[in-house]
Amino acid sequence: MAYDFDLFVIGGGSGGTRCGRIAAGLGARVAVAEERFWGGTCVNIGCVPKKLMVMASEYGAAVEDAAGFGWSIEPGAHDWASLIAAKDREVGRLAPIYRRLLEGAGATVFDARAQLVDAHTLEVGGRRVSAERIVIATGGRPLRPEFPGAALTVVSDDVFALESLPERIVVLGSGYIALEFAGIFAGLGRHVDLVYRQPLPLRGFDGDIREAMAEALKAQGIHQHPFNVVERVEDAGGARRVLLSDGSTIEAELVFAAMGRGAYTQGLGLEAAGVGLRENGSIPVDEQNATNVANIYAIGDVTDRLNLTPVAIAEGHALAERLFGAGRSWHLNAVATAVFTTPPVATVGLTEEDAATREAVDIYLSRFTPMRHTLSGRPRKTLMKLVVSQATHKVLGAHMLGEDAPEIIQGLSVALNAGATKQDFDMTVGIHPTAAEEFVTMRTRAREARPPEAGAAP
Repeated sequence: MAYDFDLFVIGGGSGGTRCGRIAAGLGARVAVAEERFWGGTCVNIGCVPKKLMVMASEYGAAVEDAAGFGWSIEPGAHDWASLIAAKDREVGRLAPIYRRLLEGAGATVFDARAQLVDAHTLEVGGRRVSAERIVIATGGRPLRPEFPGAALTVVSDDVFALESLPERIVVLGSGYIALEFAGIFAGLGRHVDLVYRQPLPLRGFDGDIREAMAEALKAQGIHQHPFNVVERVEDAGGARRVLLSDGSTIEAELVFAAMGRGAYTQGLGLEAAGVGLRENGSIPVDEQNATNVANIYAIGDVTDRLNLTPVAIAEGHALAERLFGAGRSWHLNAVATAVFTTPPVATVGLTEEDAATREAVDIYLSRFTPMRHTLSGRPRKTLMKLVVSQATHKVLGAHMLGEDAPEIIQGLSVALNAGATKQDFDMTVGIHPTAAEEFVTMRTRAREARPPEAGAAP
């Protein structure tokens, strides 16, 4: 059968555009459809504009810190509207690039919603087209809460377009998005309450990092309410009244719900094509990103595996090459990630808790005041940690909370993926004076962690 396209990609985010561009460059007849905005969440309402906001939020503290170095700088007021306008200009510059890259590679571009009719047929932009292979790369969307009064809250998509930033803000959640925006708001001088059900923020991260993050949030002036869920939110005459499970009440002008994201699979016609879904709406795939339908694939956050933009890009690139070229392999076993709080967190490899369920490990830990803050006087600490196999001496995990953590851990991710041992770290000469050198000068084991004995009570 003759098809209109060799490959049709639904979704013009980072993963979808990479997949389409590489496939087109390899000679495939490619089409990519995007219904909302090119570049997807990351470029438009995610990591790019969010990091610009993080940077903006850090200038106020920098002005305060300057006094410790002899500068006399009067702090000024922050102009939220100017920040949003500058952010919009940069996003407006970046987003069209994704479309142009596809067109430059020879792909057909649809500024429209695509919907599957069957396993090889799609409705897009008022047309019906066919494709030999189809890739679902529609990403995710923020989950809206369901407690009473949830309509009075906003989610991350909304925050990027706020016309003004109120003085009092309640943030619900303690994952990446909640903590990053709590830090942004606090850095811009707002009163922030952070509500979460866990004992510590950043569930799933290394325990020492979680404890250090709770301390860092407190040092930043963020008021934490652990062990709590929202019972309801009420209108309080121009404000919002948040009632918590411990019986306490918080009033604020803005309630920001950052309580997770879900795969965007609604209304795509996946059922008509026979594509299976998990209970949470995400698409299960195998190691080759194949769905249960032979010619349909899924990449990125829509699969709910490693929900990171660089992973979606790697999956899209690798899939295009497997289908139309020689193919390549990517290191996806130990993917580095960062949380752009103030200070940031970055991590790669296994946590102490995960590693200790598998084998005996040695823990190396360092906690210190960064050099800058010995003069600024700001109560900020850096924490660095290595998790090392006792049997092989390989470094299984590297974790850091502190300034420049993402830049430092990116380099260490190469070492971990290459199988570096603790001896390799010890034999490396550090750059002095830097925080990074601490990772190659930690000589004293802080403790060991072992799997529970067989048959022991949990």
